Amino acid sequence: MPRKPPAPRSTLAPAPLPAGLPTRLLGAHQSVAGGLSKAVDRAVETGCQCLQIFTRNVNRWDAAPIPPAEAAAFRAAVSLAGLACVVVHDSYLINPASADDTLRNKSIAGLVVELERAEQLGIPWVVAHPGAAGAQVRADAVARAAAGIAAALEKTPSLRAGILIETTAGQGSCLGDTFEEIAALLAVIDATGECAHRIGVCLDTCHVFAAGYPLAPAAELDATLTAFDRLIGLSRLKVIHANDSKKPFGSRVDRHEAIGEGAIGPEAFGLLMNDPRLAAIPVILETPKEGADGKVDPAMDRKNLATLRAMLPVA
Repeated sequence: MPRKPPAPRSTLAPAPLPAGLPTRLLGAHQSVAGGLSKAVDRAVETGCQCLQIFTRNVNRWDAAPIPPAEAAAFRAAVSLAGLACVVVHDSYLINPASADDTLRNKSIAGLVVELERAEQLGIPWVVAHPGAAGAQVRADAVARAAAGIAAALEKTPSLRAGILIETTAGQGSCLGDTFEEIAALLAVIDATGECAHRIGVCLDTCHVFAAGYPLAPAAELDATLTAFDRLIGLSRLKVIHANDSKKPFGSRVDRHEAIGEGAIGPEAFGLLMNDPRLAAIPVILETPKEGADGKVDPAMDRKNLATLRAMLPVA
């Protein structure tokens, strides 16, 4: 059954805005095909203020080293473009919750590689799914995932780059579909010592909606954000993935749709875009990019960004 957050309350303080930045930072995930700097070109072409990328083939364990010259070119391109926030999404193969020790150890090593590559590119955060339980008792899987993520952070003490645990739809045995589970992961990681400043959360709108957290009307969104703040803390929310959902509320199915064209709908995104508690959080699209001909079309990102921007008040 879809879960219902606690009754709303009105004691949350607005998030402070970073000095000198626009009130909403909007961007999209972009391909690095042709070279890492090409993603920056695509971000500029589509009107992004922030950016998410993969730094490697996310369906393979091996990753070719990033040549220093390419890393320098990427950092220079980000600076020249004036992108205010760039994040990495980790490999889809990584599962620090795995009951298979070989896969889990490979996953921890994979997270270390993701952190090292992000650091090389001057990127502060790696967005990571907490993994899947498989046949394990769920609490055991949560403990293994948290310890695995903490291990990756502890193996990279000199790095500034950290990990953002992404909320999930709860499809299959995937962890992280409840705020309680995310909180449990964070509690274990925090308890390991010096990792707390390098761990945060990425909230995906499609995922939380599919997991049973309502985003509209206003009272329901307030209840969801209140629950998030009480259990996790809004101070730990560093990035929002803005995606509508092809599947209905509480479906536990992860299928992204264009903004305002899915089951979440425009009302919820209008509320999210104008909620002062979220005003400082970068918003990054992972919406479909294919046009009517089935080919990648930059106009799709421009359309979705324009839809979000139209929901903001005119300056």
